[in-house]
Amino acid sequence: MNFTKAVLFDLDGVLVDACDWHYEALNRALKEVADYEISRHDHETRFNGLPTKVKLRMLADERVISEDQITNISDLKQFLTTQVIEDRCKVDDSKVQLMRKLTQQGFKIACVTNSIRKTATMMLKNSGVYEYMDCIVSNEDINNAKPHPEGYIKALVTLNCLPSNAIIVEDSPKGIQAAKMTGAKVVEVANATEVNEDMKL
Repeated sequence: MNFTKAVLFDLDGVLVDACDWHYEALNRALKEVADYEISRHDHETRFNGLPTKVKLRMLADERVISEDQITNISDLKQFLTTQVIEDRCKVDDSKVQLMRKLTQQGFKIACVTNSIRKTATMMLKNSGVYEYMDCIVSNEDINNAKPHPEGYIKALVTLNCLPSNAIIVEDSPKGIQAAKMTGAKVVEVANATEVNEDMKL
């Protein structure tokens, strides 16, 4: 069987510098509905990289928000996120050049994200890299979000790619944990500015 080679990218903080967008949008929604905000420290140490619904479940379990506020906060956060994407997410030539180079080198390309499909698709299109994606796995396509490796495993299966033929690019601790559990080579980056045509994979 002829297996492919692939590069799998996280989205927020890797392909798009959007980690703060999610943080800001969620805090605005939390403040409006529940008069609460997540501190920067808690965001970076506990919540960064998790799906919104998981974050809200954690806050509800801690009785910071009530059960009947979860849906309203989630819906408002997604609305605010799409507004931020429209305002701030622009074509990134460095990412486009990287995608072109990888495609020319024969790599399949995937995006595996804890974001919902709607916002992930918006970010990929607005940043100019959507057309290079052979596979997109959102948190709506799996049962277990990162730090579970299910999303990356699903992408590898879809691309018919063995872990030994794959490279995963990640930034958050939870994403890195998920990536390493697949057995693929993992490239850790500090933020999206490190992901460009000159990066070593």
